[in-house]
Amino acid sequence: MSTTVPPGVVDATGAGPATPAGRNAGRLRIVFLLTGTYLVAEVIGGVLTGSLALLADAGHMLTDVAGVGLALYSIRLAQRAPTPSRSYGYYRAEILAALANASVLIVVSLYILYEAYQRFRQPPAVESGTMLVVAGIGLVVNLVGMLLLRPAASESLNMKGAYFEVLSDMLTSLGVIAAGLIMMTTGWYYADPLVSAGIGLLILPRTWRLLREAVGVLLEGTPTDVDVGALRQAVLETPGVQGVHDLHVWSLTSGSNAMSAHVVCAAGADPSALLRAVEARVRRCNVHHTTLQVEAPDAFEWITHA
Repeated sequence: MSTTVPPGVVDATGAGPATPAGRNAGRLRIVFLLTGTYLVAEVIGGVLTGSLALLADAGHMLTDVAGVGLALYSIRLAQRAPTPSRSYGYYRAEILAALANASVLIVVSLYILYEAYQRFRQPPAVESGTMLVVAGIGLVVNLVGMLLLRPAASESLNMKGAYFEVLSDMLTSLGVIAAGLIMMTTGWYYADPLVSAGIGLLILPRTWRLLREAVGVLLEGTPTDVDVGALRQAVLETPGVQGVHDLHVWSLTSGSNAMSAHVVCAAGADPSALLRAVEARVRRCNVHHTTLQVEAPDAFEWITHA
């Protein structure tokens, strides 16, 4: 039997390794504070101006704050040691938080679309000047966040996800500014619900993907970045392997894939060398946590004739 520990999982001493995301946690904290403060300001501005576009953008900003918060939370969890009752540590807490976040955001998006429909029927007047000021501040906040996260985005999927959250909200802020300018110059108040509907439709697909990925992890589904056929073939092509069965692949959390399998050792092969060779091959298939059981050749004969 052999097991290997994936990158980012703490060892028995309780000391977690310094991951790329962990080294950039300071940048994430600054972005979290900036976006969180602007989220509150945007909600207040949307209520005071009567702009649904601002409120819709606030809903989009909420996804950014939640995404950056989850990134920070996962960094903190990676530094916690497993316990007897949590042998894998606390990685699934991040998935549960993502599931709750996605569920709430789907409701928010549907409500935005409903309100946009109501305003298409009877568009109210909007205080365009104040709306432009609030949206302009949001654009600056998002640009600062992008500059902070961009250098680290290539080092970690965690950081890349946070960077894309801020990037998408920057584009939304541009949409709100465009709506404000249209209403200020033409008085065409349909621009507000039109942009709001666009923001709602922008949130829904991304939120649905987040929900689907979270449910997939909780159901122990095969990770999307692992080709099980290629993985099985890599094990079978390892010198000394006669067969493989009971192969399972799942995610501990995003970016941390695990695998268990029964490997049949060919006659005369060294089991210890075989284990090391199999582990090296499966790492190339994006699996870094393996639990392997080595069986004698007669086990393979029993399985094939069962």
